[in-house]
Amino acid sequence: MKFNKTLENINTYEAGKPIELVVREFGIEPKNIVKLASNENPYGCSPKVQKAVCDIVSNMALYPDDSMMKLQNALCSKYEIKEENLIIGSGSDQVIEFIMHAKANTNAKILINSVTFAMYEIYAKHVGAQIIRTASQEHNLNEFYELYTQERPDIIFLCTPNNPTGDAIDTQSMMEFLRKIDKDTLVVVDCAYMEYGAYKDKSKKVTPKELVEEFENVIYLGTFSKAYGLGGMRVGYGISQSNIIKELYKLRPPFNITTLSLEAASVALKDEEFVNNCIALNFDEMKRYVEFANEQKIDIIESYTNFVTLCLNNTQNSSFISNALLQKGMIVRDLSSYKMNAIRVTVGTKEQNSRFFELASELL
Repeated sequence: MKFNKTLENINTYEAGKPIELVVREFGIEPKNIVKLASNENPYGCSPKVQKAVCDIVSNMALYPDDSMMKLQNALCSKYEIKEENLIIGSGSDQVIEFIMHAKANTNAKILINSVTFAMYEIYAKHVGAQIIRTASQEHNLNEFYELYTQERPDIIFLCTPNNPTGDAIDTQSMMEFLRKIDKDTLVVVDCAYMEYGAYKDKSKKVTPKELVEEFENVIYLGTFSKAYGLGGMRVGYGISQSNIIKELYKLRPPFNITTLSLEAASVALKDEEFVNNCIALNFDEMKRYVEFANEQKIDIIESYTNFVTLCLNNTQNSSFISNALLQKGMIVRDLSSYKMNAIRVTVGTKEQNSRFFELASELL
């Protein structure tokens, strides 16, 4: 059977190993497994969310509200935008997919950072677009602009804070960069970890309202999968000018967000105290990772997220370390596929982090 040729050069995205798979492969009891690979909120979601979801389980037989009115209103109120500036997707990944199919084709060029979220490249390959990468590991806007002037890409992706490295772009520098971009080039500012970045350093904070008001070619992406602790609910969103949102809506399937997901996200958005407490705990625990890296004499990239990237030295191998940890019930992310001799570790609870330090010290 023949399939589209664009699929020939696409590698399947490998998500962090689930706990259930580690149980089956290594026979480890679930209670002895710690998952620090997928940047989930280790403290879960707000108790208010859990109660709200339980209260509406009886409505499962009915299709969800396809207008998503409750969540639309909550997001519009939070960001001071209009409904016409917003699209909600099954995770921000789905909005990226909409963007790619709306703007790119086999003649398109997509400009991304050297090391960044893998789905940009995968979705670009879906439509046969050409990928252009910067040389630097962390976002260098001078390199971006130089490649922009040379290649004239159709879409530019800026991931801030960046996954999987954790670095963040200075907002004023980014705004100056955006002002130099032609209006027919769509710039995607992916802010999946912005709640963390803005908490740590206000100079990294990106405000979607400012982007919408000033730029007609920029779209802001956000998600409930990280700081809000709703990775299992799959809710993300895009904010942009109405003409861009209108085109993306043509690609949105009906009922793409479940009833439970809509309720969970709507309630989570209002419990700011819970989210801020989780973020504060995250950065308190991150200090321990900096100390650990110094003790082990390995590099750590300054992170504005809920994870850290530990760059190993020449005597160590990230794949070996990751696999050895996995066999002990500790799931982390090997970054060798990004051509980095590094591991990415979600900042967990105090107990989870202590377990990582114990196991990693033995190996390093």
